[in-house]
Amino acid sequence: MKIAIQNGRVVDPKNQIDQIADVFIAAGKIVHVGAPPADFMADRKIDATGLIVAPGIVDLCARLGGHLATELGAAVAGGISTLVCPPDLNPPLDEPERVERLTQEAADLRLARLLPLGAITQNLDGERLAEMAGLAAAGCVAFSQGKRPVLDTQALLRAFEYAATFGFAIWMQPQDFYLSRDGFAHDGEVASRLGLTGIPVSAETVAIATFLILAADTGVRLHLRRISSAAGMDMIARARAKGIAVTCDVGIYHLHLSEEDIGFFDTLARFDPPLRSAADRDALRQGVLQGVAALCSDHTPLSHDDKLLPFGEAKPGATGLELLLPLALQWGGEAGLPLMDALAPLTAAPAAILGRDDLGCLSPGARADLCLFSPDEPWQVTPETLSSASKHTPFLGRELLGKAKITLVEGVIRGR
Repeated sequence: MKIAIQNGRVVDPKNQIDQIADVFIAAGKIVHVGAPPADFMADRKIDATGLIVAPGIVDLCARLGGHLATELGAAVAGGISTLVCPPDLNPPLDEPERVERLTQEAADLRLARLLPLGAITQNLDGERLAEMAGLAAAGCVAFSQGKRPVLDTQALLRAFEYAATFGFAIWMQPQDFYLSRDGFAHDGEVASRLGLTGIPVSAETVAIATFLILAADTGVRLHLRRISSAAGMDMIARARAKGIAVTCDVGIYHLHLSEEDIGFFDTLARFDPPLRSAADRDALRQGVLQGVAALCSDHTPLSHDDKLLPFGEAKPGATGLELLLPLALQWGGEAGLPLMDALAPLTAAPAAILGRDDLGCLSPGARADLCLFSPDEPWQVTPETLSSASKHTPFLGRELLGKAKITLVEGVIRGR
């Protein structure tokens, strides 16, 4: 089908486009942005007057719980065309057959594109390496332990060496198991006042140091997930300046909230890694602004019972798929950024981390994944306005600006 998206403001960070223009699509690919190509006859026209026409959002970290259809539907409702799923499912993604089954189920739903991460170790036990080559052939885009640690650094070194040999990327959450295992919140004034066991910043930086040393020694492509501290961001920036092949991302909530938002044991503000100091939050904002980090939703669907517990017993995480775009726009507005710069951490940057030239842009030949959104449309975050099965977020009751109106994946409208 040939589609013409007309009269919208096209914003494509990768190609530095920000102008009123038309977008032309054929056979699920971008054909051209601008004047109509010769002999192009659209089968369908979409009027995007008053809307931003941007590349579909690429979300680097979204958990799906047991609600695949619901969560992929929430993704397209939020303008997300591609999302990356960690391997720590039940059972974990440590066998090719499980990966193939999951990706086929997702494809059959015809919603957002699902890119799985494969397990580094069998059963995520941190000891025996999983069959990475088979998992990659089954569709895994990189390898991770999810939230599970690899305590044996020799096993971790073997994993890095194997991945480097075959050109696979390793994605790790930098959190030292022993320094963080008993903690619930950032090791700071708020945790002390509330009597909560803290997780120090060193839990992140010790792990980052280990991963960076092994990455430098092996040459593996390393991606560090959900950075939470100023010190961690600085270590990654300095490593990149030295030529180490490392990238990172930041959860969207960590760009807006700090330890103060725990309030009086508010379980909606319990995250993993924890919300840290205001200074850490500001450093994360700067790191994203400077292009050191991409943004992700860190979407974690939880049941009501998971949060209706004392702070230390409640599960960490929040719904994020439908809040990623408006919260990124809010960050961009508060930082005084052009819209192009606010969208880059959601589109071009995560696509580059994945090594995908066909995603996160409107280049000719790229997949026709688009998000058409109204940047100034107000909406209130309530259980009724969220499509996800999980309704838990610290932003419940708040009014946000920016609403996805139409999401296309390979030229097909998947959400509106």
